Amino acid sequence: MKVFFLSGLGADRSVFQFLDLSFCEPVFIDWIDPQQSESLSDYALRLKEQHLPDDAIVVGLSFGGMLATEIAKKYPSIKAILISSSKTKQELPPVYSIGKYFPFHRWSPYAVQKWFMLQIKSLFGIQTKKTEKIYEIIIENSNPEFNIWAINAILEWENIQVPENIIHIHGTRDRILPYKYVQCNYAIEKGGHLMIMEQAELLSGILKNLITNKLVNLSVLSSSTNQPVRLYRE
Repeated sequence: MKVFFLSGLGADRSVFQFLDLSFCEPVFIDWIDPQQSESLSDYALRLKEQHLPDDAIVVGLSFGGMLATEIAKKYPSIKAILISSSKTKQELPPVYSIGKYFPFHRWSPYAVQKWFMLQIKSLFGIQTKKTEKIYEIIIENSNPEFNIWAINAILEWENIQVPENIIHIHGTRDRILPYKYVQCNYAIEKGGHLMIMEQAELLSGILKNLITNKLVNLSVLSSSTNQPVRLYRE
């Protein structure tokens, strides 16, 4: 069974390396070049057309989850699992809106941006040296042009619709996309924004359970329903 993975902003497939994906055939989607002033929604649909079948199972991390949301809206036969992400503009921290009026990500040199991202690595919930090292490599190798476009696209994202074919997994200690702003189906106690690496064993089990045993119930467990949040502890 193929499962398609979309990584986060500035990240690549290396963020998924600690997951046990032996239960599926993982396909890690590389970013395509965005068009000038392209919206997040339009980019997501172009990405889908190039890489995803209409009945795909998609796991989207952070920014990748926002893209998966837009794809799921258009294709109800696609099943999307979001990790450390936001489904609507209301689930983004209000402080981010400052970036619309003071676009420091466009004004500052990329070397300054990289320095800044390294200074705030604690906000990502990094706890181990191996995760810290991978984070530093990701920041060093990230594409500045893509990052600037993606930040703009997030700031201009106007989505308010939560499609029924989505499951949302979120950490209670996420400081990049704080837990208090999101409505999720599965909460990971003490999970930070990079719990995909720091709590990989737990996330692997949840993904395996959802994909292999409860796939037919993905729409039933949608974040748009009144299903109670299920809390996971290590």
